[in-house]
Amino acid sequence: MQLKRVVVTGIGALTPLGKTPDAYWEGLINGVSGADFITQFDCSKFKTRFACEVKDFDPTHYLDRKEARKIDRFTQFALVVSDQAMQDAGLSKATINADRAGVIFASGIGGLITFQEEVSAFALGDGTPRFNPFFIPKMILDIAAGQISMRHGLRGPNFAVVSACASSTNAIIDAYDNIRLGKADIILSGGSEAVVSAAGLGGFNAMKALSERNDDPATASRPFDKDRDGFVMGEGAGMLILEELEHALARGARIYCEIGGGGATADAHHITAPHPEGLGATNVMKAALADAGLQPSDIDYINVHGTSTPLGDIAETKAILNVFGEHAYQLNISSTKSMTGHCLGAAGALEAIACVLAVRNDVVPPTINHFTDDPELDARLNFTFNKAQQRTVRAALSNTFGFGGHNASLIVKKYS
Repeated sequence: MQLKRVVVTGIGALTPLGKTPDAYWEGLINGVSGADFITQFDCSKFKTRFACEVKDFDPTHYLDRKEARKIDRFTQFALVVSDQAMQDAGLSKATINADRAGVIFASGIGGLITFQEEVSAFALGDGTPRFNPFFIPKMILDIAAGQISMRHGLRGPNFAVVSACASSTNAIIDAYDNIRLGKADIILSGGSEAVVSAAGLGGFNAMKALSERNDDPATASRPFDKDRDGFVMGEGAGMLILEELEHALARGARIYCEIGGGGATADAHHITAPHPEGLGATNVMKAALADAGLQPSDIDYINVHGTSTPLGDIAETKAILNVFGEHAYQLNISSTKSMTGHCLGAAGALEAIACVLAVRNDVVPPTINHFTDDPELDARLNFTFNKAQQRTVRAALSNTFGFGGHNASLIVKKYS
């Protein structure tokens, strides 16, 4: 069977750096920090009091007021980026074959804000079960994919993917596989997350996963810096429109890049900590390269998972050296989480978009907030510290790893 080629023809982004793809990209290449004190709830009693929020988001600027009330914030985000991507790709209900177009969308946690509100209201009441009839449909992980399909009338493959922080990378790989196997012509894929809440913040604080640098939130996300002390929680959504190449050419679509391949592995090691030698990360990058039919020397840029945790950054660096050998020193490596924070289930989609735009524009976004070299990291590696770098980017690899030991890597490359 001859596999189809798959290209990216549209993108959408709602991020702590801006509420459009252009604003997101400008923030990335200019090294802007999205971290600030939390505005969505009173967190004065929490160990961490900052996050990377989507600032000044009013869903009624994008959605009907009645419709917006019936869906959780993570689904509101998802619908906004679906509209952006459809417009960017030049697609509409009138021009799309609905039976050959689908949605494969992800979230790591789903409607946590809705869950917290409903359960808290019940717990504070007299025991009478007064629940919102939209409680379950607002909360469940798959509802964003369902809402997107209904909004745009897409009747092809439709499901949700959850693998913690690897979720939206896995969703994009699934979309790629469905199209190259001929099961669809177009799939809207990505991820959304909105858990900046008491439950989200308190839960991650209890795990000691978050930075507590309340005196300087803007520099708290410090991947690969000696003084990193945990990740910064983020929120947002990213959407890519994946399309079968011949279908895209036939309608005269603008092509951003081509999907090269993807891989997925497990650490089989620990519920939260990475394998100390980066075994799962090593295997997943090798799997992605094999799937793409590329050699390590074909990759120019790696958007790393790079969460700013003490163990994770070291393990991922070991894995890069394991896979790329001497070529590792010719790579640009960067963690855009230094700017967006860790957007959890949406991270993979947003970082895939960063790779798409790096390939398209031949610019590598930086790893900001670097102050002190970590002696445990190889100083010869180019972490693109503090300033974007122009270079030819033939192919870029995006790594995302999740609690539970889930690993996913996606490769995008220049279309020719």
